[in-house]
Amino acid sequence: MSDLPLLEFDPDEDAVLGPASSRAAGVDAPIAAVGCFFPELLDALPDRRELMVVSSQTPLWEIEWQGQRLAVFFPGMGAPVAAASLEDVIAAGCRSIVFCGGAGAVVPELTLGHVVIPSAAIRDEGTSFHYAPPSREIEAEAEVVSTLAEVCSTSFVPCTVGKVWTTDGPFRETRRKIAQRRDEGCVVVDMEVSALLAVGRFRRVQVGALLYAADDVSGEVWDSRDWTKAVADRQRVFDLSAAAAIALSKRAAPSTS
Repeated sequence: MSDLPLLEFDPDEDAVLGPASSRAAGVDAPIAAVGCFFPELLDALPDRRELMVVSSQTPLWEIEWQGQRLAVFFPGMGAPVAAASLEDVIAAGCRSIVFCGGAGAVVPELTLGHVVIPSAAIRDEGTSFHYAPPSREIEAEAEVVSTLAEVCSTSFVPCTVGKVWTTDGPFRETRRKIAQRRDEGCVVVDMEVSALLAVGRFRRVQVGALLYAADDVSGEVWDSRDWTKAVADRQRVFDLSAAAAIALSKRAAPSTS
């Protein structure tokens, strides 16, 4: 047994407190869902139907997206809250979940708004270690990554498939660590992806992410690039995520033939 508690992974699925709580009882959530880290986009969605409240203390809504049922929710910020929110929506019935958000550029060539599809994540956070055995990285499901890339291609949106660095310490992204992560192949840094991939793997559901390159941490000084004002970029990754979640749900649905 390691001296570090985070390395003591227990694969037992029968926890004392599980996600199938009373708030998920009787909820008929769509299979496809988008976890959107931009609450202002969710606030602007018309004809939302509230299904329940998730661990971020915000609703899980259902909307109609291009004739299809789609669940949408704000996961909350940081790996622990986002993972707990994901647990809630899985308990409610969602099985193909795509997250959309922004991430800091670790390489200077990623211009503001460029779309990134995480193929793997470095686990520099604590939540994922409660869902997967200790390892430096966790990989995204290959079919999820290919589906997201296909949706971007069909929509004529350039994208980069690459590794992300997930950290719990946004104010501890030192120059040395940034250089090390870049040498390991990371293109962006975020706060949730590795944990979300671990929860998806543990619960055996499809989980992926579409991020846009936001602020820039690749240089000697931080450049915000006014990333929070990139409204068109945020809407674009939301639209792509909705299309990808629905595409994944159709591929995952059992055949009726």
